[in-house]
Amino acid sequence: MERKGRKARKEDIRFCLYAGFARSAFTASVGHWRYHTGMTTFAFILGLAAAQAAPAPAKVEIVSVTGCLKETTPNNWTLASATDPVPSGANAPPAKDIPPVMPAGKNEFKLIGVSEFNLPAHRDHTVIIKGLFIKAAPTSRVNMTSIAMVAPTCAPAPAK
Repeated sequence: MERKGRKARKEDIRFCLYAGFARSAFTASVGHWRYHTGMTTFAFILGLAAAQAAPAPAKVEIVSVTGCLKETTPNNWTLASATDPVPSGANAPPAKDIPPVMPAGKNEFKLIGVSEFNLPAHRDHTVIIKGLFIKAAPTSRVNMTSIAMVAPTCAPAPAK
């Protein structure tokens, strides 16, 4: 490649961040190399502008729900007759915070992330589940972070 009547040397060409541009910079003209560098800078600035304009992702809230733990099919768990989700911390509640009798709710939640918990030991028990609440239709989901047993039986389902 020629520049001002002499051959360009490696030290004449600016350092390039991208390996593909560095490889082509030694074989293309300096003007061509500047074009690619300018276009890369332009694309980078457009990408930054798009990233700043994008809305923030929706926050997934950690909630606590109480209900009857049911296994609908093998390894598919739901929390039936569940209370409304209440914002909470991820940890299991201390024993002193577990009420002796929990009211039955009218909600049902599909439980996900259950492999870390021994749910068969709590089948058909009233439990408090804490986890990430994922609102969806027709059934919202709770990605479990903890479980605590309230009672060894389930409260009767409320009248609908």
